[in-house]
Amino acid sequence: MDTAYAHRPGGSRVPAGLRAPFSARTWREFLHLQLNFPLAVGMFVFTMVAVTTGAGLLITFLGIPVLAGGLAGIRALGALERRRARALLGLDVAEPEPVRPSRPGLLGWVGAVLKSGVSWRHVLYCLLHFPWALFAFIASFTFWTLGWLLLTYPLWRWTFPAYLGRSGIQLGWDGSGNGIYLSTPVETLLTSAAGLLLVVAGSWVIHGLTQVDRLMVRSLLGPSSLAARVSELESDRGVVVDTAAEDLRRIERDLHDGAQARLVSLAMDLGLAKEKLAQDPEAAAKMVDEAHGEVKIALQELRDLARGIHPAILTDRGLGPALSALSARCTVPVTVTVDLDHRPAAAIEGIAYFTVSELLQNVSRHSGATHATLDVWHTADRLMLLVTDDGQGGAHTAAGGGLAGLAERLDAVDGLLVVESPAGGPTAVSAELPWRG
Repeated sequence: MDTAYAHRPGGSRVPAGLRAPFSARTWREFLHLQLNFPLAVGMFVFTMVAVTTGAGLLITFLGIPVLAGGLAGIRALGALERRRARALLGLDVAEPEPVRPSRPGLLGWVGAVLKSGVSWRHVLYCLLHFPWALFAFIASFTFWTLGWLLLTYPLWRWTFPAYLGRSGIQLGWDGSGNGIYLSTPVETLLTSAAGLLLVVAGSWVIHGLTQVDRLMVRSLLGPSSLAARVSELESDRGVVVDTAAEDLRRIERDLHDGAQARLVSLAMDLGLAKEKLAQDPEAAAKMVDEAHGEVKIALQELRDLARGIHPAILTDRGLGPALSALSARCTVPVTVTVDLDHRPAAAIEGIAYFTVSELLQNVSRHSGATHATLDVWHTADRLMLLVTDDGQGGAHTAAGGGLAGLAERLDAVDGLLVVESPAGGPTAVSAELPWRG
């Protein structure tokens, strides 16, 4: 929200509509609309000359490089427009995808510029922006200047009798041919009030006009929706790769520090027991008994590790029983409600299982709760998860926290994590996943 239209600190009682004409935002937007016209004229002329000249020379070998050079210049003008929108409108539009020649050299660059959709969207912007800039310039200038002139009329009315030989602004003529002037104190105040209405309305008219500019810059000068989606998928792929690498490191660490170390110790104990078997059978039997206990512990650690990779109950019986078994191991009592008429895709089941596992671990370790609930249901094309607890609250998805990593994992599969956890609790964490059944 722009601070020009928000409630000011300090308890300002002036309505936002009356503050808008005096805000920096409105004057920046007005400046943007006034600069629109001269810049749009220049861009329109440059675009028409570049495109028509290049098209006219296509019958010669010069046409294609001239057209490509013109498109490169138009893209540079688009970069200027993005910077102007960022400075005056607060609109931060990402740079569109750059020119990527398929082969090195001038010919490769020329072909890439001509085939780029970004280049032709910039051409479309320069052509469409000209008539709009003319209309927006006239409308904003008329509203704004007329409103301020009428609002300040009491300050400059004296110039009429002093220099023009009239008593005030002339509205028209009466039936006798005499002029009708706004000259009395009441008429002057009414004129100023009308100016105030125009100024207040003008600030919103200016804001509405700049919305069209924002739309044109965002849709024609920014990256295309396909390019943005590709960039998002590349980022998501990076998250998935990093997550998989982290999981592999965790499994390796658990094996090395847990089961592997215990098995090494077990082998050493059995070796000592073997040496003592002939000399001290009772000590050897005791050592074998201890080794038997170590074997049980190692097997349990391997089962836990295998369950952490992908629990068998999830594959065999589905998400409901797997989550019930997971909740039963939580140190905080959990009420589980699962309403699924059929199973989603196996990958989504796995992500949902580990999402709930992570959330229940947070409940056990950090919440201080006495009770938690887990609700799972299917709506439209989404799998919904909701974990609540009556703990101390304060959970967040800020960078560096466990929930931040979980949010990134869900985002990588078009999921969403929402945390509501005020200080003092309660906490509600909802997760959405695509169904893909």
